[in-house]
Amino acid sequence: MSGDRLQNIVNRLTDRLKRDVLVEKSLYDIREILQSDRAVLYHFYKQWQGRVTYEMLSAIELSILGSTGPDECFNHEYAALYEAGRVKSITDIEVEPIHECHRDFLRSLKVRANLVVPILTNKGLWGLLIAHQCSGPRTWSLSDIEFMQKQAQNMAMSPTIQDS
Repeated sequence: MSGDRLQNIVNRLTDRLKRDVLVEKSLYDIREILQSDRAVLYHFYKQWQGRVTYEMLSAIELSILGSTGPDECFNHEYAALYEAGRVKSITDIEVEPIHECHRDFLRSLKVRANLVVPILTNKGLWGLLIAHQCSGPRTWSLSDIEFMQKQAQNMAMSPTIQDS
């Protein structure tokens, strides 16, 4: 193996580790500061298809790591809203006017309230930063929303995320 190939592998691994540390610290901070039951990163690996790739939990039984979104619900219409910077906060999924497939999907994840902020890079919608309240309804404050937006902006500006 040539020195250049080995260096490329080391660089990729280093970048991945930096990204992992950044994401995990952001999710930890979100869970701690917002006192949410779960904080997750939903990463788009191809157009409008993604997966929960990182999570921080209040209890292990709340794990949804590896979950994919409701593809029949998350379509171009939703994606366009998030690409335009949409932030969505739901106080209570049981009374929020959302599509029934979206409500059923959130129920299956034990979500009662959520806050979703897009991570936007130069290349477009990279992922979604999400806080879940599973224990009951929750009204998200303006400071909660601003904190999540700041975390998403910090992630989006990171070279390890911009280049991935």
